Parts: sequence; structure tokens; C-alpha cells
Amino acid sequence: MSETYRALTRAYRPSSFQDIVSQEHVSSTLLNAMKQNRLAHAYMFCGPRGVGKTTMARVLARTLNEVDSSVDGEALNQTLNIVEIDAASHNKVEDIHHLRESVRIPPQNGRYKIFIIDEVHMLSKAAFNALLKTLEEPPAHAIFIFATTEPHKVLPTILSRVQRFDFRRISTDEIRDQLKKIATKEQISIDEESLLLIARRADGALRDALGLMDQAIAFCGREITYKTLLEALHAVDIDQLFHFTSILTRRDAMAGLELLDSLLRSGTDMQEFLGSLNEHFRNLYVAAVSSGQHLIEATEETKGRYKEHAQNFTPEDLLRCMHQVSDCQIKVREARQPRIQLELMLLKLIHMTPAAELAQIKKLLSDPNGSQKPLSNPVDSDGGATESDEVKKKELTPQTEPEPAPKPKLEVVPPATTASAQTPEAEPAQTPEPTPIPEPAPKPPVKATASSAILLGKPSLSRTILLEEVGESELDAPTDNDGSEADTEPLQIAASKPLSLELFQEIWPQFLKGLQERAPKFLVLQMERVLLKEFDKQILTVATDNEFGSRMVDEYGPLFSDLLKELTGNRVRVLPVVEQSATPKSTKSDPYQLFMEIQKKDPMLRQIVEKLGAELQYN
Repeated sequence: MSETYRALTRAYRPSSFQDIVSQEHVSSTLLNAMKQNRLAHAYMFCGPRGVGKTTMARVLARTLNEVDSSVDGEALNQTLNIVEIDAASHNKVEDIHHLRESVRIPPQNGRYKIFIIDEVHMLSKAAFNALLKTLEEPPAHAIFIFATTEPHKVLPTILSRVQRFDFRRISTDEIRDQLKKIATKEQISIDEESLLLIARRADGALRDALGLMDQAIAFCGREITYKTLLEALHAVDIDQLFHFTSILTRRDAMAGLELLDSLLRSGTDMQEFLGSLNEHFRNLYVAAVSSGQHLIEATEETKGRYKEHAQNFTPEDLLRCMHQVSDCQIKVREARQPRIQLELMLLKLIHMTPAAELAQIKKLLSDPNGSQKPLSNPVDSDGGATESDEVKKKELTPQTEPEPAPKPKLEVVPPATTASAQTPEAEPAQTPEPTPIPEPAPKPPVKATASSAILLGKPSLSRTILLEEVGESELDAPTDNDGSEADTEPLQIAASKPLSLELFQEIWPQFLKGLQERAPKFLVLQMERVLLKEFDKQILTVATDNEFGSRMVDEYGPLFSDLLKELTGNRVRVLPVVEQSATPKSTKSDPYQLFMEIQKKDPMLRQIVEKLGAELQYN
């Protein structure tokens, strides 16, 4: 290597406003200020790394003091009139005191004494306060230029006394064009794909791009090809990313695991791979939702490949893929076994159900009212059920399994008197095998309504209440003395009437009877004590007289919702509130007193307390 060799970042540092890339809004403002002699006493250049903040400060200082072009930008600090300070290493208040002493000395030659403070956000609070008075009222010959990547860390009192300029990131195309010019001057042969790879990895920083270019020249020589550049930078090949998405399309888990294994064996960094993969899914998303491809930073050939592969995915699926990859980036940094997290992400993407299938399944399972439909219904191409109305009605009626001997059907017979219920035909329990009893009068078939489906379906709350009130041996004649149906009328009212507080008060006795079959005795006693307060937006508010009862109601809320759904056909949430005077039955609010009251009503619990010495334990 020649002794006079200089890195590209130093050799091609701009020395004039025209050489600075992509910051014309700052350059033009400063040039106009100099022409009109309206220079401020302090400037602050903000922006990400490698976009030209310090370079702009040096160019401004050179232009103001008319420094000869033979003096390098890095040698400006050696002149007496330009002082450049690194605040990262000179951040103490003593350093600022020394700076204040230097400000009072006028320039030896030239018009201004310029102070460039790089990374000014690194100054301590005391140092900022020491600089504040000088910055507010500086001498006429002093100009301060601050540069920082984190302006939010600078005190607001400092920001209010400077002119702020925000530098923008340099676009990929501008970096590529600048690299192409430098490659031509250096007589370097490099293809378009390699230039784009370097420009993308620079992430808007031209200085980083020149550093990567130096690294590529050192590895590949003066002929840089895409394959050798991938090896030099340990980057992920675009072909591997397209191969990854084709694996997702085929749902080939083994091929995906082998691809990840080959990438890790070749030394590819996991975060590098995940970042490239996320950018790849982003480009596929852009190609899927937009006809134009100007947002994709790639060659025209690669843009065509993105457009072709995007047809295999929906935008929703690509968005879910980006979320999975982003989550994996966080987990890989924190996991003990990052490879397992990477492979888990791959398997999630492969076995992920497409959004179109999820929408079809959701439409199959839910009707417009949100209730569940039978899973056996076939679905045609447009997502609608193909069964006829007659088949749907048959599914609502009860189906009995074939048995050697016929069983009586569970149905409500027409009204009959007490005398007719005692006839020999009305007593099937006396025969060895029960047989259906002929109806005294013709009765229309049971319609497939919500109430009949609840009454005649699988074992439910309605059937439990029916068995308890009528009796197992009297199911063939469930009539009362006045000839009306015993239990079907309340159920039909509950299924046909709109939900209201009055309706829940009407069916509350049936709710308590059904609760006796499914809940502990103490819970039934507690629910007998509550008061129904109000019903609004599928929420039934009930009042208890103590906090203990409120916690029990809240704990068994899902059970109450299931029971009320069987009675009304709608899922209702039971919300407890505590009111000391919620029930007239008792004014006791102490859980221990409530426990003693439950003992009096439950003889089994009283025996347990007396014989075993059981005690109430609560929080």
C-alpha cells in the first residue's frame, strides 16, 4: 500500500457547497445569508450520521474566512481562526471556560473566529449553562456552529439561541450515483447490483457507503462482482430471499430448515438475515398493493421478480409475515438459543393459515347475528351455504341414535286432564320397555324455532328444569291441571321476547333451578340473595350486599352467561355491584355471618363443621 493512500471517506470529503450531496436546502440558505450579509451568530446542524453535518460546518468556515483550497478540510483546525472541538471528549465545564477565554480573542487574519463543536449533545448540563451567556451575547467576530445527531438532548435554552438546520438522509439513488462517479475516477469496475447493495446497506449515510466501498475494493480488487461482494459484506443474496418465499408458498418446512442451516453455516448474521427478510417482505407488499414500483430500491430486473412473486401472497398475509419477522428480531436479541427462535419463526410462517381461508372459515362459522352454525355445512365458492331450507330445519329437530328397542321421543303432548293422565295408556313405566303413547288429539309438528331447539336438543338447562318439574317417569304427559303446557311457555317467552330487565326477572326462577344442577349450594344461596338492577348492552347488573358475594358472582360469570344463553338464546354478561341494602332478606355483610347462615340452610355443611371442625377461609 502506498504511504500516501487515504481512505475514500477522507479523499472525497466535499470542500465546497456544490460537492455536498442532497443537502441543497441548507447550502442555498447559507449562501443567500452570506450574499445578504445576514449571518447568524450560532447555527445548529442536526441529522443522522454520515449526511454531511461536520462537512457543511467546515465548508461554511472555509467560505467565510476565504481559506485557500490547498488547505485540506481536516487541516482547518490548525488555523488560528477556526477552532474545532469534539464535545464527546471535551464535555466538562472547564473546557467551556477555556472556550470562553478564546472567544474574546479577535481573529488574527480573516473576518470571523469560528468555533465548530461536534456532537454538542454530549456536553454536560453545567457546560451548557456555562456556554449559555456567551452564546446569547457573543462578540461580533465570533460564530458558533454546532453539529449533533440527537438534538432532543440539547437544552431548550440553547436551541432557542441558534438557527437550526435539519439534514435529511441521502437517497439510495443519490448514493449509487455518487459511488459510480468515484468508481470511475478510481478506475474500479463494479456492476449495478453491487452499487445498489452498497447503497442500501449504507442506510442513507454517504460516509458509510464510502467505507463499504473501501472494504469491497480491499476484498475484490478493482473488479467488484455481486457474488464476491456478498461474501465480503456477509450480506444475504436476493436469490436466497426469493427462495425463502417460494418455500413458504410450497409449505415445505424441511427445505426451509435446510436453507436456514446453510445460511448460518456460511456465517450469515441472524439479525442481518432478519433485516433483509423484512425488507424483502416489504418490497413484496409494495409490489402487491401498487402498480408503480418506484418505492422498491432494486434494479428493473429485480422489480419484475418482486411483481411476479407478489401474486402468490395477499397483502394481509405479507403484513402478517412482516409482524412475525419483526417479533423474531426482538426475541433473537434476548433468547438463549436464538437459532430456535429463528426456526420457530420459519415454521410459523410456513404453517400460517392464509387470510383468505380464515375469512372463509369465519363466514362459515358465523351467521349475520354472530351465532355458530353447524360445522358440517358445505360451502360453495362464494362462501354461502348450499344446503336447502328443508335440510336446515331437519338439523334443528332432535335426532335419536338407532337402538335395538324404540324409545319414546321427548316431546310435549297436547293438554290433557288429570284423569286422562292416570289411564293405563299413560303409564309407560309399568311395561318392560317404554313405548310412545298415542296422542289423544292430533297436534301439529314442533316448528324449528329457537325455543324448540333449546327444549329438544342436547341436555341443557331447559331439559334439566323440565326433568325436575315434571319427573323422569312423567315425560309422556307433561301437562298441568288447567290443561296448559307445563314448561314450554316460559321458554318460548324467553326466546321470542326482546331482552329486557323484566324478561330476566321473569325467567330468574328457572335460572336458579338450573343453577342448582351445575353449581355448589353456597353459590345458589348467594344468587337467591341478589337483586336484578338493570340491563344495558348485553350486560345484566346484579346487586349483592357484600364484597364476598360480588367476588363469587364475578368468578362464576362464564357459567351464568352459559345458563342465560340457554334460556334466552343470547350470551349475557352478569356484572356484580355491591350495595349494603341490596337484598331485604338479610342485612349481614360479614362473610363469616353469611357462612353461618349458609350452615343453617345446608345440613350437610353443618355436619362437616360440627364433626370435622371446618372453618371459613377467605381473602
